[in-house]
Amino acid sequence: MPTLDPHGVSCEVLAGVVFDSAKCVWDDHRVAPESSSITSGEHLRPSLPEDHPLNDGRTSNSALIRAAEGRSVPHTPVWFMRQAGRSLPEYRALREGHSMLDTCFNTDLTVEITMQPVRRHGVDAAIFFSDIVVPIKAIGIDVEIAPGVGPVIAEPFRTSADVDRLRDLEPGDVGSIMAAVSALTGELGTTPLIGFAGAPFTVASYLVEGRPSRDHVHTKALMLSDPVTWNRLLDRIATICGTFLQFQLEAGASAIQLFDSWAGALSARDYERAVLPHSRKVLDMVTKYETPRIHFGVGTSELLPLMQSAGANVMGVDFRLPLNEAIKRLNHPSALQGNLDPAVLFADRSSVATSVLRVLGEAQGLPGHIFNLGHGVPPDTDPDVLTRVVDLVHSETVR
Repeated sequence: MPTLDPHGVSCEVLAGVVFDSAKCVWDDHRVAPESSSITSGEHLRPSLPEDHPLNDGRTSNSALIRAAEGRSVPHTPVWFMRQAGRSLPEYRALREGHSMLDTCFNTDLTVEITMQPVRRHGVDAAIFFSDIVVPIKAIGIDVEIAPGVGPVIAEPFRTSADVDRLRDLEPGDVGSIMAAVSALTGELGTTPLIGFAGAPFTVASYLVEGRPSRDHVHTKALMLSDPVTWNRLLDRIATICGTFLQFQLEAGASAIQLFDSWAGALSARDYERAVLPHSRKVLDMVTKYETPRIHFGVGTSELLPLMQSAGANVMGVDFRLPLNEAIKRLNHPSALQGNLDPAVLFADRSSVATSVLRVLGEAQGLPGHIFNLGHGVPPDTDPDVLTRVVDLVHSETVR
């Protein structure tokens, strides 16, 4: 019986998962479904510059892009949400003396921090180092990221007049950030860069609450009590965040992810009525670029079909729902991203390997699979564990 070295975990220990018992390799049965809005990757994307990595061939055939588009892959691609961050000692050293937002607007620091996990772990994509509130900060809103707290808004948004404080995002607002994106595409070579932005509801929750919240009382109250102001607020945020994604794609990002971190706090009814149209607006603004559009939220198992209908062609799944169940909930087949429980990273080696195998097994038969965690990397994660996960995914899915 073959085993996974160095952990000694049998390839056949997981019930219901079929492996090649001779090689412990997953068969590649993935075929792009006709209804999934998948592009072939073998064409120019006219809305992007000719020298864009997707147009000049640098990233168009990378494992990440191929998986997102439902094409065959040399191995299952893997990257981690929050892979660039506090789990890396080199990141902590670089951040000394720099606030989070100052770092995000510093071209050289952003480039170095984005590259760190690519060098260390050998992941299949870089995620641009930034923060959900960066475009809000860029247009002059007084926001800081307080250590141990998160984004803190000096003057929370509670009225129609407050919405008037949000103006359009202009290229000059984020010049240093776009310079970082451009520099990164040169350094990354064939490794794709993923741009990202916060979804309107999550950004609005920070603006309305004034800081992170578990119950989102003020946010939901505004949504229910003053739908006109609510829709004006989310429409403005959608335009700002959609523009931010456009800038990143035009500067060289090969894919984008729209994070709706707090959408799981909503019922399906409230999400569909008061949030979905605004997330759809963001994704509509980047559809013309024909790149992977990943949509992810925490605790959103019951919202997956609605979130997909916003315009994503890759759905991120958190750790609460097996991938082979998630695919059944979608409106049409799509590549999935996920979904190892981040807590598993603190378990013993054998348990980590078993859990990785389970996720890979549950991904059998999907149109495409991008391995990731079901949430962000915890700050006190041992980075060597992440490297071993990358190596394990690569070695056990090689085709």
